[in-house]
Parts: sequence; structure tokens; C-alpha cells
Amino acid sequence: MKALVTGATGFIGSHLCEELVKKGYEVTCLSRNVSNLKWLESLNVIIVQGDCTKPESLYEAVGDFDYIFHLAGLTKSTSSDEFFRINTKGTENLIRLVAEKNPKLKRFVYMSSLAAAGPGKDMTPIREDCLPSPVSDYGRSKLEGEKAVLKYRDAFPVTILRPPAVYGPRDKDMLVMFKMIKKGFFFDLGKCYYSLLYVEDLVHGIILCAESGTSEDGIYFLCDDEFYTGERIAMEISSALNVKARPLRAPKCLMPFFAFLGERINRQGIINRDRIKDFQHAYWICDSRKAREEIGFRPKVGLKEGIKWTADWYRIHRWL
Repeated sequence: MKALVTGATGFIGSHLCEELVKKGYEVTCLSRNVSNLKWLESLNVIIVQGDCTKPESLYEAVGDFDYIFHLAGLTKSTSSDEFFRINTKGTENLIRLVAEKNPKLKRFVYMSSLAAAGPGKDMTPIREDCLPSPVSDYGRSKLEGEKAVLKYRDAFPVTILRPPAVYGPRDKDMLVMFKMIKKGFFFDLGKCYYSLLYVEDLVHGIILCAESGTSEDGIYFLCDDEFYTGERIAMEISSALNVKARPLRAPKCLMPFFAFLGERINRQGIINRDRIKDFQHAYWICDSRKAREEIGFRPKVGLKEGIKWTADWYRIHRWL
């Protein structure tokens, strides 16, 4: 089987490529920057240079594949236009050319996000039949990307995945929290609830969706079976790092100020004005029952184990 992976050099994409190679796939990686191949260097993959925002660079790259996994996207930016240029228009460019060049494709898998559905109002988890209500530019751009994909569901099978926060080795977003806690503190945003998923479980879910005939034209939330408070996540990280961390109460009215500071420190960091729009909501929880029932999705890694493995990886690679 031949697979094309966009976003292959990233956190999730590199893990997906590893697993596809293990399963015997012939993997081609579409990359904007062919010099950023750190996590792919040891893999038997083909590297093709291309940019989803430049259709002319994709024309010769999208044919002759059985599966296409579109993971490329922008998750952090200070520009609303950039989110839509990359996450929405880039997706439109790619899938339009796939329909033109590879109409016999077995499956197009689009990596969306829980942010495309938006937060819940209470402890009732979001399901696939809930009306999407994204609150950030990132979430809105991913939702528009979903709509672009669904326009082609009559041309070939498509599947849309909406994971929550994903963590594990190579992740730089959760690393921010690990570093804070190592210094002895974490921000307490009040009682907030989150769904999570360890990266290996997500990768297994991605491949299940691609290979399962029952997931055609479907949208799926993929998460583990629990909801976590921010405090519990912090305590698990503290335990894995063997440190004591105290909470710093952070009133939500001060979040825009923190976002301003975050952007001054790192314009590409997780603390920015757009991401703060998500942080101001308390219920980021979803229900993966549909994926369990239709494709047999069974996450295996719990929070304690996943946090420990992630902490160990950070230390080994001197990220902490």
C-alpha cells in the first residue's frame, strides 16, 4: 500500500510515518522544508517537497497513492489570515488536486481538531452530531477545512478526525507545562475539564479509520476514556518529574494580558491571543463512542503512564 503523509515532519506526522512503515506501507512525505527531517532520517520513506498553499508544487505529488493522510496545518499564529490560508485554503488546494489526479484513492484522512467543534457548556461531552461552535480562529479555520474535504466525499472516501489535546514524545506544546512544573509552579485556570489522547493511541486510531470500510465519509472524535481537570494533569506531571508544584491562580480576565506577554516572548508559542480564546472555556471534553463502536478504536495508554513516558523522553533528549 502506498501512503502520502502531509505534515510528516511534525509531532503527530512523524509518529504516523513510523507506524505506517512498520505496517509495511510505502510512505511518501510531503514537506515544505526538506531540511527539517530530524524525525524521519532513520525511516525508509520518500521525501517530496511541496506546499499545500502553492497548488503548482502539488501537481506531480498527489497521484498514485492508496491513502492520503493530511496532517499539515497551522496550530499557532498571531494572524487570522494565516490560519485560513494554510488550514482552509491549503486543504482545498490539496483535495481538489487529489480528485483531479487520483480519483481511485481509497481514503483521504483529514486531521481536524476538537477546536473545530468548540467547547461544551457543561460536563456533557461533545459528540459528532453536535452543532460546531468554534471559539478561536484556529478552530474556525479547521472547521472550514472539514467543509472543504466533505465537498469531495462523492469522489472518494473521506474521513475527518477531531482529536483533543494530544501529548507524548516530541510534543512542544505540553512541554511548556512540564517546564513550568519543573520550576515549581503551574497556572490554575479554575475548574476546567479536558479530554486527552496519547500520541501512539492517536496514530493507531488514524490508521484504523483509513483501513476500516465503515468509517467512510465519517467524522470521529478520538480520545481516551476519561476527563481530566487541569489540576490532575499538573499533579501527574509533578509526580513524573518528582517535584512539588504550587498552583498560581490566574483569573480569566487576565488571560489577554498573559497572551500579550506570551507573544512578546515567542510569537510561535502556545500562549497567544488566539489560543487564549480556547483557554477561557472550561469544558473541552468529547466522546469517542462512535469510533469505538464503528471502527473498534481502543486507546491503551492512560494519563499516568503516558505522562511518565513523555517526561522520560523529554529528559533523555534534554528538553527538560
